[in-house]
Amino acid sequence: MSLSIEAVERIAKLARLELGAGEAAATQEKLNGIFGLIERMQAVDTTDVEPLYHPQDVAQRLREDKVSESDRREAFQAAAPQAEAGLYLVPKVIE
Repeated sequence: MSLSIEAVERIAKLARLELGAGEAAATQEKLNGIFGLIERMQAVDTTDVEPLYHPQDVAQRLREDKVSESDRREAFQAAAPQAEAGLYLVPKVIE
C-alpha cells in the first residue's frame, strides 16, 4: 500500500495539521516506509509460533506474605491533633 500526496494532504487536513508542499512529500515518504514495513511483517508466516507472555523466561521472586511490623496505630493517633474511633479528624475544606 502506498499513499498519494492527495491522501497525505487529506489526512493532514483531518488531523488539523498544516503541511507545506515539501513537508507533504517528506511525510508521504515516511508513511509509505511505515506501510512497507507493516506489509513485510504481515508476510511472515506465524501459524506455528506461540505468543509470548513476556519476552524473557523469568520468574518473579516473591517474599512470604507475613506480618513484619507491629500495630502502632494507637501510638500514631496519640500524636495526632484530633482522632476519634480510630479515625483522624480533619477540618472541613469543602462546603
